[in-house]
Amino acid sequence: MNAAIIGATGYGGADLIRLLHNHPEVELSSVHSSSQQGVAMDESYPHLQGLATQQLEDIDPVLIGQKADIVFLSTPPGISSAITPKLLSEGLKVIDLSGDLRLKDSSLYETWYKETPATEEVLNKAVYGLTEWAKESVKGAELISNPGCYPTATLLGLAPLVQEKLVEPDSIIIDAKSGVTGAGRSPSAVTHFSEMNDNFKIYKVNQHKHIPEIEQGLKAWDESCSTVTFSTHLVPMTRGIMATIYGKATKPITEQQLRKLFEEKYQGSPFVRIRKEGQFPSTKEVYGSNYCDIGVTYDERTGRITVVSVIDNLMKGAAGQAVQNLNVMIGAEEKAGLDFTPIFP
Repeated sequence: MNAAIIGATGYGGADLIRLLHNHPEVELSSVHSSSQQGVAMDESYPHLQGLATQQLEDIDPVLIGQKADIVFLSTPPGISSAITPKLLSEGLKVIDLSGDLRLKDSSLYETWYKETPATEEVLNKAVYGLTEWAKESVKGAELISNPGCYPTATLLGLAPLVQEKLVEPDSIIIDAKSGVTGAGRSPSAVTHFSEMNDNFKIYKVNQHKHIPEIEQGLKAWDESCSTVTFSTHLVPMTRGIMATIYGKATKPITEQQLRKLFEEKYQGSPFVRIRKEGQFPSTKEVYGSNYCDIGVTYDERTGRITVVSVIDNLMKGAAGQAVQNLNVMIGAEEKAGLDFTPIFP
């Protein structure tokens, strides 16, 4: 297949290029940007020298359709909702890494993203691609909405508990931390070195746009899940997300029973690894990979379950999961282009 990337100059786009370069069934046909036309990709990202020599092109759905079979959209909010119908009309398959197509309720999108939502037709067509729990829907899909980075770590960590009703829905608290690449490549006061170095910040308290996405996912598994407490923090590191999740158990349970449940639920999921008893993952242990590592325990004293879920926000939280969805979509080996170990240390 031939693939195009729209929004190739962001960190997610650059990681897509890296992954597709080693993919056995996909060739990168073109890269596109709304602001850097004519600039070579390896000029913007010198580490891609020899891997991506294409010049950035304007975003023209007709011309893209002449070169590509599938398009990855790695764009800011508000862009893919407008361009996706045009790409679909050209016969292209689309994997959208932005948040434009994740929320099925368009009014929620307007409230949280402050942008014009996609049409109901497009929203209904979009498959929410949390790959481990959506494989049947992803197979043969024309349009996939790639989950957000925080929701990926959180939903993978909560799915077994919520599906089996092992946690009180109104007790769920998600305490999440991210590296600065989660804020994108454009510099800001928040990510400025002198502001972020040797610092630790909470941000978007009760206002993070991934809150409704997490709640939507949980509600699909258990209707009684309505709201969660979700807090995000910025950590002075480049990549990585850790979601530490707390919830009151609906009944007494042992750590061994919890681990067995998680292992059974993720049997056959090559990118989810459940830690052994007494072990909890760190972000460095999934760095540069498509893995989600999960540790789980039960506190008999408080009756609470704790889940620790870590991912690389640019990989399993963006580009890696997009390629994983591509593989399932086209019937390729699920690990194609992704079968490598994390970088450590």
